[in-house]
Amino acid sequence: MKRLIMAAIVLTAFAQGASAQAKGSSYKTALGVKFYPGAGITLKHFVKSNAALEGIAYFWGNGMRITGLYEFHGNINGAPGLKWYVGPGAHVGFWNSRYWRREYGDYRGGAVAGIDGVLGLDYKFKGAPINMSLDWQPSFEFGDYGAGFSGNWGGLAIRYTF
Repeated sequence: MKRLIMAAIVLTAFAQGASAQAKGSSYKTALGVKFYPGAGITLKHFVKSNAALEGIAYFWGNGMRITGLYEFHGNINGAPGLKWYVGPGAHVGFWNSRYWRREYGDYRGGAVAGIDGVLGLDYKFKGAPINMSLDWQPSFEFGDYGAGFSGNWGGLAIRYTF
């Protein structure tokens, strides 16, 4: 019985600490959606106070793209909760043949892989477990189609922090 009470006290303290962190101007982990192009699911987790891993899974009617990023974060003086970030990453993408045939005739669907960069701003709302980011993710792709530089990735993310 004593162990059960002690476990309940520890869990309650942990939950209150996590709730306080999520409502402050910083966070450890966030999960949400990212828009453009299409819509995606994003998970961001800080591995250090100034470095985070972000995974993004974009989905649209003609395929999908999975991206992993390592982001270096820095504070912006005079703006609590606002940070800049930059970093490297990689992605893989898959497209179905319906899109390619409609747009390019006899071309089939395919796959690409590539290296990415990211440059953006990240804001954590104080007093609410909400985070937003806006970034640009240029990439260089290797694969069946679209090989070369692509500067049209990135977007607006809205996440729940915990």
